Amino acid sequence: MLPEPPATPAASDLPDLDPVPLLARLTALDSVNPDLVPGGAGESAIADFCGAWLAAHGFEVHRVEERPGRPSLVAIVRGTGGGRSLMLNGHLDTVGLAGYEGDPLDPQIRDGRMFGRGTFDMKGGIAAMMVAAARATAGGPLRGDVIVACVADEEHASSGTEEVLKSFTADAAIVTEPSHLELTLAHKGFAWFDMEIEGRAAHGSRPELGIDAIVQAGHFLVALEGLGRRLAQGTAHPLLGSGTVHASVIRGGQEPSTYPAYCRITLERRTIPGESADSVERELTAVLDHLAATVADFQYRLTRGLYREPFEADPKSPIARTLAHHAEKVLGHPPVVRAEPFWTDCALLDRAGIPCLLFGVDGAGAHAATEYVDLTSLDRLTSILTDTIMDFCS
Repeated sequence: MLPEPPATPAASDLPDLDPVPLLARLTALDSVNPDLVPGGAGESAIADFCGAWLAAHGFEVHRVEERPGRPSLVAIVRGTGGGRSLMLNGHLDTVGLAGYEGDPLDPQIRDGRMFGRGTFDMKGGIAAMMVAAARATAGGPLRGDVIVACVADEEHASSGTEEVLKSFTADAAIVTEPSHLELTLAHKGFAWFDMEIEGRAAHGSRPELGIDAIVQAGHFLVALEGLGRRLAQGTAHPLLGSGTVHASVIRGGQEPSTYPAYCRITLERRTIPGESADSVERELTAVLDHLAATVADFQYRLTRGLYREPFEADPKSPIARTLAHHAEKVLGHPPVVRAEPFWTDCALLDRAGIPCLLFGVDGAGAHAATEYVDLTSLDRLTSILTDTIMDFCS
């Protein structure tokens, strides 16, 4: 049974709203994404806890759960009117626990760091945004709405944020993914494709009858390597660099004495602003059509899979300027502006018309055998978010 969340604090008790013990509680809750690890716990237990904690701190809590066992929460302190609304967004799910050194669900503090699965990616950000929102509204509502979105499934397909955005919006958003207290204003997107090379099955002793789909696929892999080199030498984004491409999975053949009738390759293309799933498909089709015209018996079928857009924020937007101002006050210097090669829910928020950015804790070990968050950065993040909320929503 989960312990009861603390009682709602008075404004005079603001220093007692501490993100460190909250992070320890969150880390101890198994929230492995079952789409990544079959049988994973999912987000139900951690959503229950966060919902109770936020309700105890005066939030109106909504639970959205189109997929049973995969809930997301949206907690709101309604504004008095006339102010801007701000959404803080973070994901509840983690990657798997297998291979973690030590007990991944037993948070340990050593040398100013808390260790445990999810401390860095991204329960530290969840704890900071929950405490910051509670601090900012403990003295009463601001003029604008303060919204805390604790979402499911970011580590796989981001169904949680997609579900939240069907019913909720805001004037701006901050995604608290880890960023080392640096201001992240862009990240890459990605496109997945399945490419099947068609061969012809025949007995291994009858080469005149068979077409080896695996050998044919080798021509494509060489061409794919060439495409990667061309991308590296082509148009580059000032923060993100160039797009990339790689083969992720290959499957083909049945047995040693049979010519393989097919070979399927799954590939991933990382995209930069200005590139899209359509442009990537045209690019791959050109490569494949050239092979079909120059390699005997080369036949293919290309199928588009999951696509997520790249993201780029306006550095002069009100939320970017507000957060940068308060980060400079806490850090003692302007925050470093950065971009990320990985994808985040920022792209979904941006597509929904919500100006956003990414700003989160320092630490290391996302998806690794040892993971930790720097606790000084956790305190600083909480302070920066608190000040940003009170300024932006007032």
